[in-house]
Amino acid sequence: MKVFVYGTGVMGKGISQVFAKNNHDVFLYNPTVENAIIALKNIERDFDSLVSKGKLSKDDMEKSMSRIKVIKTIEEATDVDLVIEAVSENLDVKKEKFEEVDQIIDKRAVFATNTSSLSITELAVVTNRPDKVIGLHFFNPAPIMDLVEIISSMTTSTETISFAKKITLEIGKIPVLVEEAPGFIVNRMLIPMINEAISIYSEGIATIEDIDIAVKRGANHPMGPLALADLIGLDICLNIMDTLHSEFGVDKYTAHPLLRKMVRGNKLGRKTKEGFYIY
Repeated sequence: MKVFVYGTGVMGKGISQVFAKNNHDVFLYNPTVENAIIALKNIERDFDSLVSKGKLSKDDMEKSMSRIKVIKTIEEATDVDLVIEAVSENLDVKKEKFEEVDQIIDKRAVFATNTSSLSITELAVVTNRPDKVIGLHFFNPAPIMDLVEIISSMTTSTETISFAKKITLEIGKIPVLVEEAPGFIVNRMLIPMINEAISIYSEGIATIEDIDIAVKRGANHPMGPLALADLIGLDICLNIMDTLHSEFGVDKYTAHPLLRKMVRGNKLGRKTKEGFYIY
């Protein structure tokens, strides 16, 4: 199968890696081609790390890398089977990309967005294929995390849902089906928990380290909420909280002022080398 990945950030890179490793041809695109080339080099580095740890053979690495092609124009990927949009978590930006790609890509292709909280229906209606638009929410880091939330909009066809489930299983992931709703399943529960952890820290009830230890040891989570916030990106956490608050209009989804302050200060977590922890 041929897959067009629009976006070369952390998620676009990771999703491309997953599909290539599972025998699918990937067309990797960023309007700034230099960013796509950097992403390709990072993918090679990640594969090389797996080889050095004995988790991937050198031959399989080379085959996987050969399946990823950086393209300079969308027209180079007109006959793909699946489009995965993985640009910034901004509805207007995503709409713009969907409209752009819809005019060029073959009408049989399914369009998927990797949004973590936004409306699939709002994206679908700007295309000429609303029945073929679906959400495929991969989790960071995509090559490691098993889960993919499959989100159907008001217009998504049963055929598109079946296709999405089939391909998710083919790439070794575990699909869960979700009707469109703000935050879907995971982030509707997870991000408010992170927000509450920020509140506990802000009130001086416990240190960052002790909050994370408490959740890891007391609730058996693999990571504490504040370390996880740094991994996700505090800007992403804020965007999701704002989406939840906008859609539901209730106080429990109000982003904590400290979260907003840290985002304004560009302390976004691992991506900027500083968040709740220093990296």
